[in-house]
Amino acid sequence: MKNKRAVIVMALAILFGLAAVVLASRWLLTQPAASASRIVVAAADINMGQRLTPEMFKLVEWPAHSVPKGAFDDPKKLGGRVLKTSILLGEPLSEAKLAPVGTLGGLSALITEGKRAITVRVNDVIGVAGFALPGNYVDIIVSTETDPQPQAEVPRQRSISKIVLERILVLAVAQEVNRDETKPKVVNAVTLEVTPEQAELLDLARSVGTLSLALRNQVDPAAAQTLGATKQNLLPAATPPVKPVAMTVRAPRAPAPKPASAPVQRRDCVKVINGLHASQECF
Repeated sequence: MKNKRAVIVMALAILFGLAAVVLASRWLLTQPAASASRIVVAAADINMGQRLTPEMFKLVEWPAHSVPKGAFDDPKKLGGRVLKTSILLGEPLSEAKLAPVGTLGGLSALITEGKRAITVRVNDVIGVAGFALPGNYVDIIVSTETDPQPQAEVPRQRSISKIVLERILVLAVAQEVNRDETKPKVVNAVTLEVTPEQAELLDLARSVGTLSLALRNQVDPAAAQTLGATKQNLLPAATPPVKPVAMTVRAPRAPAPKPASAPVQRRDCVKVINGLHASQECF
């Protein structure tokens, strides 16, 4: 009797399980199939400035509702194009990451339209100990001597240090343009992106004085309002020495001599006794 009940329960469980599978399969068949597209992604890490070939990419399935804007569906369309930003393995490629058609590649592909690239010589100190890397922004400081003023009585030069250019983009350090690394690199040259006017100022600044780079925050657009540093405002004003005051010491005055008294004339006096009274008469 007990075995029959167990068999019946197991048969019902199997029956209900089969019914659930059938219902689930029918429900899945009635759902619309998720649409997918094939787009081009990087087959390996690719650095900025490189000329592209179809072999650098591959096609993968990508959900149609999340396809990036400007994505490519054929690797052959990328032949000869140049990257203006680095991409990683499996990252989709879009038109926004490419330089204009006809760009030859290299550093020129990274320069913004209307700007120029200029290189300045640096060392481990001027180059902020190697922390001025591609993609960072720096300020340019020049240390020089001012021209003497002819109208001054004694014309002389004056040392001054002043920020002449602000928020300048570092395009490359030495011959490297990779922006993915954060490890400092001590190099002897830094390439900067400037406008034509800034290129003229920078060329003049390095010919009249010495240059230094000041690394700044990536998201800080504020301009520095400075007047420049000179020896006069670098060192505190010296307090002029106190001149000794001449003091005249006067000798004490001698007491004024007393006026001599007139000589006393001697007179003859006679003592007169009159009873109980006595008096003196002089003549």
